[in-house]
Amino acid sequence: MLKLLKPLLLVACSLPLSAGAGAIDQLHAYIQGTQSLRAEFRQTVSGSRKSGPQEASGNVAIQRPGKFRWVYNKPYEQLVIGDGVKLWLYDKDLAQVTTKKLDQALGSSPAALLAGSNDLEKNFRLRDAGRKDELEWLEATPKGNDSTFEWVRMGFVGNELKLVELKDNFGQTTSIRLSKLERNPKLDASQFKFTPPAGVDVVGD
Repeated sequence: MLKLLKPLLLVACSLPLSAGAGAIDQLHAYIQGTQSLRAEFRQTVSGSRKSGPQEASGNVAIQRPGKFRWVYNKPYEQLVIGDGVKLWLYDKDLAQVTTKKLDQALGSSPAALLAGSNDLEKNFRLRDAGRKDELEWLEATPKGNDSTFEWVRMGFVGNELKLVELKDNFGQTTSIRLSKLERNPKLDASQFKFTPPAGVDVVGD
């Protein structure tokens, strides 16, 4: 079965900004001015020795601070919810829910770029990565030695985010393309709450 949740947590930082000259300052400004976002996504994970590229799609909603909802619709139904205190990972096919404390789950992961605090340089080194393939790139690398990824890059055309790429410590590259992205939409608070369905196994904190 295709496991989607780990790449998802690594790239939960996806957000639009105006890249190019002064991209780091604009990233700070955009995060401070973005309280919520909503988008559809298409994800590809490549580099696994056991199989070819793995593809998935779904939608995401984020409400700062610390609340987000990632829904995988294809090829399997999976759900990740951050309710501000806990992280809930629901695998429908396995009938299993995994929970973690949200602050521990975010830490220095890319998710903290958006769902965490505004103190970006505390856990990340940020740099303008230049222009390639008609995209302007911003790169973030973790400062800590306990991170599960090497870098995350965000590619833009003008002020529109087109592509997010992440390389993990297992040599896999996750790419996410966002579409229909809305900045600061009004989001229903109920979608960031989760109650495990009856009969499922619940493991974790």
